[in-house]
Amino acid sequence: MVRVRFAPSPTGHLHVGALRTALFNWLFARHHRGVFVLRIEDTDVARSSEEMSQSILDALRWVGLDWDEGPIFQSQRFEIYRKAALNLVEKGLAYYCFCQPEEIERRRQEAAAKGRHWKYDRHCLGLSDQKKKEFKEKQILPIIRFLVPEGTTAFQDLVHGQISVDNKNIEDFVLLRSGGFPTYHLSVVVDDIETRITHVIRGDDHISNTPKQILLYRAFEAQVPQFAHLPLILGPDRKKLSKRHGDTSVLNFRQKGYLPLAFFNFMTQLSWSPGPEEKVYSIEEMIKEFSLDRISKGSPIFDLDKLEWLNSRLINEIPVEELIEIVRPWLQKEGVWSDDLIKESKVWFKKLLDLLRTRSRTLTDLKEMIIPFVSDRVEYDPEAVKKHLLDTKLELVLPKLKEDFKRLVEFKAAEIEKVLRERSEAEGIKAALLIHGLRVLLLGKAVSPGLFEVLELMGRERTLVRMDNLFKVREILGKEGGNQ
Repeated sequence: MVRVRFAPSPTGHLHVGALRTALFNWLFARHHRGVFVLRIEDTDVARSSEEMSQSILDALRWVGLDWDEGPIFQSQRFEIYRKAALNLVEKGLAYYCFCQPEEIERRRQEAAAKGRHWKYDRHCLGLSDQKKKEFKEKQILPIIRFLVPEGTTAFQDLVHGQISVDNKNIEDFVLLRSGGFPTYHLSVVVDDIETRITHVIRGDDHISNTPKQILLYRAFEAQVPQFAHLPLILGPDRKKLSKRHGDTSVLNFRQKGYLPLAFFNFMTQLSWSPGPEEKVYSIEEMIKEFSLDRISKGSPIFDLDKLEWLNSRLINEIPVEELIEIVRPWLQKEGVWSDDLIKESKVWFKKLLDLLRTRSRTLTDLKEMIIPFVSDRVEYDPEAVKKHLLDTKLELVLPKLKEDFKRLVEFKAAEIEKVLRERSEAEGIKAALLIHGLRVLLLGKAVSPGLFEVLELMGRERTLVRMDNLFKVREILGKEGGNQ
């Protein structure tokens, strides 16, 4: 049975690169009806926190991932790692090292000054028991190093193909630090063995770690898992994705109004695709199609334009009843939700969502467009006011148009458009002046869905009130913008 794991470190919020690793592991497990294990690698006690662990779990749940086993916290397993290291010492596969960090650094610098590459020279490998006793009496605590054997370590990477390393280029790496804390290599291999991991799917930056870990699997006489290393995600400048490129924390994308399924699609299509890119795939479709042999070796670009396109498409595709429940907490947080929107006004609210979602890239966009329709709050864009509300003709024509609107039997889009165009013709002005001016007065912005549908859904009463705000909005412009 396929058994995979995702093992984040809780020293910060979940990074988008780490999430893609989690998604590929999860899809691989679900495709093969295997097991997805969650492990929290919190051996760095000083930098790890319970808050960050919870943040990681929240991010995984938001995207829609679950796990079959775990979470396993490495900080609760230090004694297990210590015993494993001591077991290798007893077998002669590891040894105590009393060399101090400053001493090692001095030797490294001396070699560098002579133009030589330096790796640990096994200074402590042949120490006598007496010498070890003397060090301990001086309270010099040892570390434990793995004794790298001669030969070559090779493995078949499921993405990159055959990879081979001459063991003479591998230093006798540390397994256990002097305080009894395990290194990454020791803890990850011990845990992978115990949880019977069959496939290790992780980023390219771990390729250099793999030969060391394969040597450890063999030292513990355990089955070596298969490895698949994913190409690293790059920013638009084709450099490794980092904070300089903007948000890299998964939960920040939730706060910005991206839908979990859109984000799932976007992240999985960085190096892999279930099919044509012009659609949003369901989780079930992605599980069915997923395979490691279709992962691209090239580094993908983190393209926010594509994410926005996917998100916008999904907002427009999901049933409006479902969209109501998605947008409800956003409006509740703004204090503008009313249960009337799903009762007496439900038909109206559904029409409103159908109209506004066509211009929404994110739930944040949708929320901001809804607010002027369900409350008296309008946030005016100073640039829109400057461009569309300063023409002196407006203060002469708007009162007349207001009276036209009052006389309408039905405040419907077709009739609204008819009287507006008639009024513009009678006054000898372009209809665009009134259309753009009304849009800014009603919504605070220069862009929206079709104005006449907007006016109908805004309703006659709220429309007439906002038509009276011309001078107030101009005053706001003088104060560099603000809220009505």
